[in-house]
Amino acid sequence: MSLLDRWLRDGWLRPLDHALGASLQRLRPDTPDSVALAAALASRALAFGHSVLPLDRVADLLAEISVERAPPPLPAMATWREELRTSAYVGGGTDDARGKPLVFVDERIALRRYHDYEVRLASALRRLAGPIDGAPDPAWLRERLAVLFPHAAAGDSDRQALAATVAQFRRVLLLTGGPGTGKTTTVARVLALRVGHALRSGISLRVALAAPTGKAAARLAESLRENYAQLLASDSIDAGLRDALPNAASTLHRLLGGRPESVRFRHDAANPLAADLVVVDEASMVDLPLMCKLVEAVPPHASLILLGDRDQLPSVETGDVLAALCDAAGDGYAPPEQLAPPTSVQTGPQMPLQFGVRAPLARVELARNYRQSADLEATALSAAIRDGDVARALNGLRENAYLGVHWHSGRDTALAAFVLDHSLPHYRAIARAPTVEAALPMLRRHRVLTAVREGEAGSRVLNARIAQALQQPGARDDAFFHGRLVMIRENSYRHGLYNGDVGLVWRDADGSLRVWFETDAGPRAWLPAALPAHESAFVLTVHKSQGSEFDDVLLVLPERNVRVSSRELLYTGITRARRALTLWANEDVLAEAISRRAQRWSGLAERLQRALP
Repeated sequence: MSLLDRWLRDGWLRPLDHALGASLQRLRPDTPDSVALAAALASRALAFGHSVLPLDRVADLLAEISVERAPPPLPAMATWREELRTSAYVGGGTDDARGKPLVFVDERIALRRYHDYEVRLASALRRLAGPIDGAPDPAWLRERLAVLFPHAAAGDSDRQALAATVAQFRRVLLLTGGPGTGKTTTVARVLALRVGHALRSGISLRVALAAPTGKAAARLAESLRENYAQLLASDSIDAGLRDALPNAASTLHRLLGGRPESVRFRHDAANPLAADLVVVDEASMVDLPLMCKLVEAVPPHASLILLGDRDQLPSVETGDVLAALCDAAGDGYAPPEQLAPPTSVQTGPQMPLQFGVRAPLARVELARNYRQSADLEATALSAAIRDGDVARALNGLRENAYLGVHWHSGRDTALAAFVLDHSLPHYRAIARAPTVEAALPMLRRHRVLTAVREGEAGSRVLNARIAQALQQPGARDDAFFHGRLVMIRENSYRHGLYNGDVGLVWRDADGSLRVWFETDAGPRAWLPAALPAHESAFVLTVHKSQGSEFDDVLLVLPERNVRVSSRELLYTGITRARRALTLWANEDVLAEAISRRAQRWSGLAERLQRALP
């Protein structure tokens, strides 16, 4: 039995990984086992979101596959390196990697496709990096900043004003921060400045707004419209400017021109987007291939603003791109260097805003939370979890130090009863609403979030338990019934429904059932049989909840530790709550999750630091 066969038999490789390594040896019988194994392990690493596999982290990858079993013996490291460097299948850089399925650079093995994505993304960002042509007059900008950011004008140190200023001069801006720190509020004012300056100059600014999911795109558009209304009511903008501001957002796939059954988009470097400014929300959810294709499709003259929270869970697919971009750009607290020729915009006595071309990726981190309810003090808990401080987080939970946070623990066998007791009143109240128009906003009041999809503490089982409790005895848990929450699982441009959209099953006056969704044009109904792939949405995985917020959140971890439980998962789940958070987790599982980072291995940050001027 070959080495690859043994690793497949023992569960360390998937059939897909095994097939890749075996095909190399079949085409070249003299291929060493170590090279075939490296190819199979690079493929296996992709399943965990890693775009590269450092040779010295192979043991860590095996621990991710199975922490309870002793790993199999590995090739001698010196021999492994030498056989990779001399293999006909392995390239050592961009040029000599062409036509070779593997790349070995900086002691990391990667499949060539993902190595190329990193190289292409770094190259595309280098092309975009730099100052904006035709920046606004400082005197005009100073006047407009004082109107749009009155706190900064009064002397407060306002990082939102800093971000808005930098966005007028720099073509690539990372605007990062946790929920409620005002990223969308800032972008609304960025757009007011950019579009206002364009109108003043007699030109038309084409703006594209997008997000990874339909749900996130809808929330971005809704939030911007609310901000525009507030700016108009406060006389910060006039009706003409309000009407000129962009107020519709799409998914990234739709923006780029997705094609059925193809990984290629209509828009790319050869056919760029018809846009002068591209704004992308929830950038932490964008994987490496999609980010590469997005940045390549941005026209050479255009600007790109990425909004996101680097501490949230990374994308479901390969890479943790936003974190890599942040690592290349800095911590977001030091203003970029001075422009040449020197220019400064003063928004208040404490905020001299100076910015320049020497930091190619400008980043501004927003820290102040403007949205958290007085009933919930989860910021300190989320900060302790984000920092990996187990003692601080657990001590605060034990002492009930976090207002509005309630901690419970127990066996998985007791979880379903706890969830039903906590959640059924919320879901029954939705079903009793007088109209569907009144019921749809109630979907944002409560949600159960889980770490996993399968098992007694998984979203699939808990969704079935809630559905059964809300129906007549004996009914199927996937049946359509009045008050059922439904989530779309795939994008359907024909329907105008997208992965992550949540709707409500409602019985009409004539007794027929429809599934209602909130859309830009208001509530809209579909026949149940016409829906694309879907599932119940009383319970969501934390991954599926990204881009959403709820008044009351019940966050559930299984009684035994699972690999996906990490500080990023906890942070993401906790920060979905606006007014109340209930946490179900055993202490040892919680401690293990806070200690574990959802780390993704990548060469992107280093590549960006080398590629950018």
